[in-house]
Amino acid sequence: MIKIITIIGARPQFVKVAAVSRAFNQYHGSNIKEILLHTGQHYDENMAKVFFDELDIPLPKYNLGISGGNHGFMTGRMLEAIEIILVKEKPDWVLVFGDTNSTLGGALAAAKLHIPIAHVEAGLRSFNMRMPEEINRILVDRISTLLLCPTDNSVSNLQKEGITKGVYNLGDVMFDIAMSYHERSRSQSDCLKKMALQKGNFALATCHREENTDNPENLCNIAVALGKIAEIIPVIMPLHPRTRKKLINYGITDKLGKVKITEPLSFFDMINLEQAAKIILTDSGGVQKEAFFFKTPCITLRDQTEWSETVDLEANRLAGVSPRVILNAFDHFLKKGFPRINATPYGEGNAAQKIAALLVEYSSNNI
Repeated sequence: MIKIITIIGARPQFVKVAAVSRAFNQYHGSNIKEILLHTGQHYDENMAKVFFDELDIPLPKYNLGISGGNHGFMTGRMLEAIEIILVKEKPDWVLVFGDTNSTLGGALAAAKLHIPIAHVEAGLRSFNMRMPEEINRILVDRISTLLLCPTDNSVSNLQKEGITKGVYNLGDVMFDIAMSYHERSRSQSDCLKKMALQKGNFALATCHREENTDNPENLCNIAVALGKIAEIIPVIMPLHPRTRKKLINYGITDKLGKVKITEPLSFFDMINLEQAAKIILTDSGGVQKEAFFFKTPCITLRDQTEWSETVDLEANRLAGVSPRVILNAFDHFLKKGFPRINATPYGEGNAAQKIAALLVEYSSNNI
């Protein structure tokens, strides 16, 4: 039996843990005991609890309730609190996901206690060191024992940095979830009806990255572009609370024009909209991928992406925050639609099962 503490804190991690926790529970011989630790980084009920309910994620044994504040303040509090729990629980592994402050806090606490770390979504790089997520990715990869990569590109990124030991391309756990829940979301979500939307006749937009929300000019340009697109087709924008606050503080809410703003959506509502949208505009890495999974053209409101495969396959265009470039990309996809793609670079939909098997195998051979 191996004991794993899985550390989560943000919405994208709730989705990923749903796949991995299910794989742990189903692993033959019940050789895995998992304990969930929720840092509380996303604390709003619409941004946390509803995901646990819809995805049948077991309630965390620990909920630290740590949210708000600057990066150093938040990460420091997490590091201190997680360390206490790790000393008490004495796990064989700490499992972390992605690139959030929760990821970094959990990995640092484990490393200082000499507990092996498994990093899901290792090797992703945007090559933009102004992004706090990029710093978190690099640091966590450097101290992880197992680097569980989602793509060949992520393996290549690590090789270029001299990291080759413990590196495995197992596929993307978000692809597992997308394949498992896309039909269920259609039957359990009535958001299209509630919003009076027609499939293939609206755009879906999200914006939450600090590089955009903390820069008044960037956020204004995005709002202007979305407002112009809303003159052509309806635009739905589930708004992160921080983005809503920034729009108000900067006095640019009116730039959105006819864009329909909503509260953050449940998981089922969100992927239902992603499947039904004609085009998605986002600065979210997870939404970029989900757009690809559901064959919806995507315009990324950034100059770089950690999911470069979607750009290479011409399903995603990097538009930055220039209204002109965003509108050109919109016109392109309006005419061309989603490209013909024969195979996905994100695995076969069984990444979580591979992660469970690898952790058990590695533990029996090395610990």
